[in-house]
Amino acid sequence: MSQMNRRRALQLLAALGTGGLVAGCGSDDGEQEPTSTPSPIKIGLIAPQSGAGKAIGDELANGFDLYLDLNERRLGGHPVDLLTADEGDNVKSGQAAVDGLLKQGVLAMTGVASSSVMFGIRDVVEQARVPLIGSNASPSSLQSVVYIWRTSYVLDEAGRALGRYLKDELGPADRVATILPEGIVGVEDVLAGFRQEFGESDPRIASQVVWTSGSSNPGKTAYVSDINRALANNPAVVFCFYSGPAAAEFIMQLRDAGFRGRIYAPGFLTEGTVLESIRPANDALGIRTALNYSADLNNAANRRFASAYRKKHNLSPTTYAMASYDAAKVLDQAIRLAGPAPTPQQVNLALGRIGQIDSPRGAWQFNQPRTPQQKWYLREVQRDGQVLSNVLVNELATLG
Repeated sequence: MSQMNRRRALQLLAALGTGGLVAGCGSDDGEQEPTSTPSPIKIGLIAPQSGAGKAIGDELANGFDLYLDLNERRLGGHPVDLLTADEGDNVKSGQAAVDGLLKQGVLAMTGVASSSVMFGIRDVVEQARVPLIGSNASPSSLQSVVYIWRTSYVLDEAGRALGRYLKDELGPADRVATILPEGIVGVEDVLAGFRQEFGESDPRIASQVVWTSGSSNPGKTAYVSDINRALANNPAVVFCFYSGPAAAEFIMQLRDAGFRGRIYAPGFLTEGTVLESIRPANDALGIRTALNYSADLNNAANRRFASAYRKKHNLSPTTYAMASYDAAKVLDQAIRLAGPAPTPQQVNLALGRIGQIDSPRGAWQFNQPRTPQQKWYLREVQRDGQVLSNVLVNELATLG
């Protein structure tokens, strides 16, 4: 519209008493009505801040925080106030963390390292109707939940992936010694998945499971007698399930006992700071683990994530950090879908509508139990210059 015609139109509308309508319609010179600024939201992060679980807790915090760094500290367009709560090392401290976050009015929660804590907070989360996107603890027996989602794994899947692989990989005379920590939540899931896929009646795994101390900080000889008992049958392979300081001690004591065969385990055996603790370092070489992530996966999402993580922390990312990063990503998408003034219940509904996630682990999506349908990978500990690293060998299976 020309300036003359515009002036004439305004004069006519003014004469008709409709000048207010023109003001409401804006102008043709690029001016727009101011849009409302998205309100800040509170997200609660639950992770252990001391003790044996601190290393995993740090990774959970690092992964979530990195996603915020790469996305202007916003989720779904809203500025984020990230509230951290100490999970501690038992159910009582985990419950206190959740209670504290709920009192502060969080829109959603994430984190949780311990499976025992996850069980302990289940009813509180469900009754509060505030979504929890768990980024580590994921026992297969956690069923029929509405407000608890998990971006990590289900523990029996690690056992299933390895059982399926070893069944075909081992020779007919190769025996497997199964050595597991007693009293650890999730260990029965891992064992059940392994035996299910390998074959319950297969003579190669027919020997009794050897149970060891379940201490998170075992002594220098904690496993010696149990390891010697397991090695009496001259196994070609040891299948085990340890993490953190217990994993490092188990590996060193197993090698000290003279075992030079192949070690297979869910990936937690060599994840995080474990490899830095093993002395001599060569004791870890050749260990093979199954996990839903490897830091050297070659896809665009992982190149961005791993590069940014290494730049910020001078370390390679772990599955714990990756799952927490993905928890932030699914919250980002769900909050956006929930609309300009999201409630916890709207976010929870939106989580079921986000579809496939483009993740550093590769594409995945939530299944009906609210856990990932995803690929599992076989990794091997190898030297990367002067340091040890989990190196991708191949894909094992898509599970979930």
